[in-house]
Amino acid sequence: MRSLVGTNCILFFLLFLSTWSYSQNGNPIEQGSSRLKKFLAAKSEFLAYEKKHGHFLQTKNIPLHYLEWGDPTHTPLIWLHGSLSSGYELLPFVEQLLQNQYYVIGIDYYGHGQTKIPAHEVSLYHVADDVNELMQSKNIDKAIIGGWSRGGIIATAFYDAYPEKVLGVILEDGGSVSTNTHYHKMSEEQLKSRIDFIFENQLTIPKFDSESEAYYFLYDETNEKSQFELCTWLSQDSVGRWTIGDGLWELFHMASKKQFSQTILRPTQATLFAQSMSIIEPQIIYRNLKVPMLILDPVSEEDFFPYEEENRFLFESHPTLIRYKVFPDTGHNIHYERPDEFVKELIEFKKMVAKHWQKS
Repeated sequence: MRSLVGTNCILFFLLFLSTWSYSQNGNPIEQGSSRLKKFLAAKSEFLAYEKKHGHFLQTKNIPLHYLEWGDPTHTPLIWLHGSLSSGYELLPFVEQLLQNQYYVIGIDYYGHGQTKIPAHEVSLYHVADDVNELMQSKNIDKAIIGGWSRGGIIATAFYDAYPEKVLGVILEDGGSVSTNTHYHKMSEEQLKSRIDFIFENQLTIPKFDSESEAYYFLYDETNEKSQFELCTWLSQDSVGRWTIGDGLWELFHMASKKQFSQTILRPTQATLFAQSMSIIEPQIIYRNLKVPMLILDPVSEEDFFPYEEENRFLFESHPTLIRYKVFPDTGHNIHYERPDEFVKELIEFKKMVAKHWQKS
């Protein structure tokens, strides 16, 4: 499962999700019983995993859920997931990262996984504040801050707010270029057509009578593993129905075409969360870059955000500090499509960071 919904900074509607369905053949009661047992086994595995690796920290904003792996004396990597993903995003790569002496923390930010949406208005910079509080609670002076898509933009916000706490920055197709750059190059008609296309393909997530139904809505039928990590998304609303990512479209200010357009063209009329995403300008934030940076840039014919020119400009502005890796014929989700190369880049970047700080 790549994420609850595929993302590419603004577009996170287009990834196909498997929906639950019973086979046309055989006894449906027996099949339903088998699926329930499979879900209960996954739920049990999830609870055991959470007991070992999952934690909550009460920050100024919210009880923040995060996952922790490895030896705290090793190089800390704090990972910020993409939109409609969770702190489990790096789960497939954790063992390899630990073998290369990373200490990994993956957080759930607002409305994702087990972290709720705060009652008060929040921005990407509030998430950065939460990360700072988490580092303080763990006595982490400096960490590599990385993220995918919107998570990369939060990583940039963190560097902007707390540069003295950053060992290095990893940006996987997000955070290196101003979010609306590509949209602002479009004509009004092109932009309208793009927004129409997005909403024609928007996924509507129903509510469910049982936890297992919600689980199988997310479950990838082509993958025989338990996919226990999907349980992190399952919660109940005020009337007891099971939900997935409840309230996120409103937080993103993307519940309608009008809201989507406002986020792009009139961000001060959007929620503070959406507004903060629109106003972050990496060219300004990284004008005096002082730490190593890894930019992972996917390129394909269907690239919704062709930022090679802007990424190349940033790289050439700091060639000794930035490692710039282009992934040809790759979609937005590099770590899913090119997992081996993704891990290799993170391992090589750790070496780059170590050399930088040895010289400092």
